[in-house]
Amino acid sequence: SGVLGRQSAELDLDSCTKEGTILSCTRSTNGRLNFFIQTVKPKDTVMCYRVRWAEFTTESFVEHGMSYKDSSWYGGAESSTQHWPILITGIQEPKPFVTTDVYSNRGGFGGILERYWLSSNATAIKISDSVPFHLGWNDTEQNLYFQGRYHNTPYKPPHGQQPFPELSYRVCVGSDITSIHKYMVRRYFNKPTKVPSEATFRYPVWSTFAVYKSDINQEKLLRYAENIKKNRFNCSHLELDDTYTSNYGEFEFDAIKFPNVSEMFKKLRSYGFHVTLWTHPFINYNSSKFGEGIEKGLFVREPTGQLPAVVRWWNGIGGILDFTNPEAREWYLSHLKNLKSKYGVASFKFDAGEASYLPQQFSTLVPLPDPSTFTRRYTEMAASFYERAELRVGYQSQNISCFFRIIDRDSVWGYELGLKSLIPTVLTISILGYQFIQPDMIGGNLYPNRTDGSLELPNRELYIRWLELAAFMPAMQFSVPPWHYDNDVIRIAQKFTALHETLVAPLVLELAGEVLDTGDPIIRPLWWIAPNDPSAHKIDSQFLIGDTLMIAPVLEPGKQERDIYLPAGKWRSYKGEYYDRTPMLLTDYEVDLDEVAYFTWVS
Repeated sequence: SGVLGRQSAELDLDSCTKEGTILSCTRSTNGRLNFFIQTVKPKDTVMCYRVRWAEFTTESFVEHGMSYKDSSWYGGAESSTQHWPILITGIQEPKPFVTTDVYSNRGGFGGILERYWLSSNATAIKISDSVPFHLGWNDTEQNLYFQGRYHNTPYKPPHGQQPFPELSYRVCVGSDITSIHKYMVRRYFNKPTKVPSEATFRYPVWSTFAVYKSDINQEKLLRYAENIKKNRFNCSHLELDDTYTSNYGEFEFDAIKFPNVSEMFKKLRSYGFHVTLWTHPFINYNSSKFGEGIEKGLFVREPTGQLPAVVRWWNGIGGILDFTNPEAREWYLSHLKNLKSKYGVASFKFDAGEASYLPQQFSTLVPLPDPSTFTRRYTEMAASFYERAELRVGYQSQNISCFFRIIDRDSVWGYELGLKSLIPTVLTISILGYQFIQPDMIGGNLYPNRTDGSLELPNRELYIRWLELAAFMPAMQFSVPPWHYDNDVIRIAQKFTALHETLVAPLVLELAGEVLDTGDPIIRPLWWIAPNDPSAHKIDSQFLIGDTLMIAPVLEPGKQERDIYLPAGKWRSYKGEYYDRTPMLLTDYEVDLDEVAYFTWVS
C-alpha cells in the first residue's frame, strides 16, 4: 500500500489477530486501516484467498505487486497489440482500468474488458467490482501492480461515502490452468441465456463499411447485394454501416442518398436479404435530435449535472446518451424499434460504447462509481435485438446474448490490429467469457496509411490467409468482396464459406449451446487440452474449436509451410495423415495458398 508518490506502507503486525480462517489487522505505518485475508477452500482441488485492504485517508492509494516471473498470464482486456500469453514491456504507472477504444487510443485497455487474470501456474485473480481499479507494470521487476485509488481519477466513491481507497480481490489456486479457469467462470462470470440466430453462425455477414465507408447510398447497397447473389455467396445479413442518415444521431434515412427506402428494403427482401443498420450512442450538435436531447435531459452531463457534456468522437462533436437514465434508454430503443417496424430492419450493429468517449469528469442520472459500467448499460440496449445484433464492447456483459466483435482491424499482417492479432484477441475475450465472437472484416478495414496493398484492396495473399482463418471462427464477416480480386480468390472464398458451413458451424453451434451452462470458450487455446504442457502455454498461432478440432493457419507472407505443434493425443490431419507419437512438432508442414491445416482428435 502507499500514499501518492508510492512509498509503501507496512502492516503493523501488533495490530493483527487471527480468528479461524481470517487474519485481520487494524493499523499500518500509514495509520488506521481495515485489512483482512481469509482462506477459503471451496472444493478439494481449489484454494482461495480473499484479500481486502482499505485506508482511511483520501490522499492515499493501496497497491499490491504481483510477480509474473516464471509463468504465462492471460486475460484482462482486448488491446491493440495483442499477444498470447500477455507480453509485458517497459514500465506503466498504474492507470484506470476502463473500457477504451483501442483503435484510436492504441495504448489503452480495450473495449472488451474484465477484472480477471489467469496464469499457467493455475492461479486466477478476480478484482472486486467495488475497487477504483488501476493496473500498472514494470518489466524490469517483472511485476504487475494492482492499485486502488480515487484521487485524480475518473472513479467516484459510492454515493455518500468518503473517497477512501480500497483494494479487494480474490486469488484462487487450482490443480491446473484449465480446471481453475472452469471453476472461476462457473462461479463468478455472467453467462449468455440464449444463442443468437443460427444463420449468423452458418453464413457470412456482409458489411458495406470497408468498401464504401461513409459514401454508401441506395444504388451502391443494391449493387453490393446483387453481386453477393450473382457470385453465389450465402449471407446471414447485410450490414448497412456508416452513413445512412443526414446527420449523426438521427434515425431516418438521408433522402438524397436513399431516395426510396421502402422500395429498397422490399427489393432486398425479395433477394432474400436480412438487413441490419449501424447505430451508436452519439447525437451530434448539428443533428435535428440534439435540441430534443437537451430538452429531455437525455445526455451525460458535466460534473455539476447542470449542463449536458459535449464529447468528441470519430465522426464529430455531440452529446452522448445517458443509458443510466430510463428515459434515454426508452427514447433510443423506441427509435430503433421504429426502424424495425417501419422497414423490417432485422437488427443493429451497435458501435462504440467505450468509457473513453465519456468526459474525464462527468455525471449521469444514476451515479457511476466505475466508468466502465457505462459500457455495461450500453450493451443492455442490444439485448432485445440479440439474434443478429453486434456489439464491440463488453464489461460484465456476457449475459447480453449477442455477438461481440473485436475492434476494427487494419489491413496488415502483424500483431498490431493485423492478421496475427486475431487469434490472441479471440482467445483473450474467450477467457473473459465472451464466446459468440465476430472477428471483424476479412482483410481488415482498408484504412488509408494502414493497409498492406493498394488503396483499393488489401494485399491479395493477406486477404486469402485472413479469409482462411475467419472460416474457423464462430462467425465470418466480409466487406471487401472476393470478386474485387479474381476468379481464384472467388473460388477460395466459396471453398471456405462452404467449409465453414459444413464443418465449423455445426460444431460451433453445439458448443454454443453448452456455453449457456458453462461459460467455457468455444475457441480454445491449446493448453485447454494440455494444461501441464509448457509448450502449449506459449502457442499463439494455433487454436482449438472445442476439444476435437485444431487449426493451424498460415499467418506469414510468402509462406506455404509452417511448424505445427500437436499436443498429446491421437490426431488425423485434413490430408488423412495419422499422428500418435505426440506431443510432437511438425516442422515445415506444407500448406498451399488455398489451404488451412486442421487436425481432428481421434478418440
